[in-house]
Amino acid sequence: MAPRVPAPQLAAWRALLEAHAAVVARVERALTAADLPPLAWYDVLWVVRESPRRRARLGELASKLTISRGGMTKLVDRLEEAGLLRREPTPDDRRGSYAVLTAAGEMTLKRMWPTYAGVLAEVVGPLSASEANTLRRLLREIEARGTAPPAQAASPGAVGSRGSPRSRPRRGRARA
Repeated sequence: MAPRVPAPQLAAWRALLEAHAAVVARVERALTAADLPPLAWYDVLWVVRESPRRRARLGELASKLTISRGGMTKLVDRLEEAGLLRREPTPDDRRGSYAVLTAAGEMTLKRMWPTYAGVLAEVVGPLSASEANTLRRLLREIEARGTAPPAQAASPGAVGSRGSPRSRPRRGRARA
């Protein structure tokens, strides 16, 4: 039998998904109206820019951006064709490669940011600092639970209270 998800938690999950979809669609419309590349390009370029030496393995990118490896390869192909990234072989893995940010990629990020930031200012700007901090904390808790190993079959002591070590969320990575 499937576990029961209480109605308030299920409604919260649905609201999260709908909010994400609405904001992404709004950003995409704004980028298109400004004759800029799609948001997925910005996301890849940003992760590469924030990586050590401004380069990242394709598998790493796929994992951070929740895109399949095949999808990431195709996306990096397009970014490379546009001159925004270049591939470099990894010295320790003949099959692997790094995506490396180019000067044109850096400039594209700078051109896209004002449009992206404008939408974010309208959507999340009205939140108070306290509301924004609470929202970030709650989302990071959900992220930590989502990246934690699956729970073992229920055994005595396996499910603790909110404050027990087993249920305490671990810190997730920070992303701008």
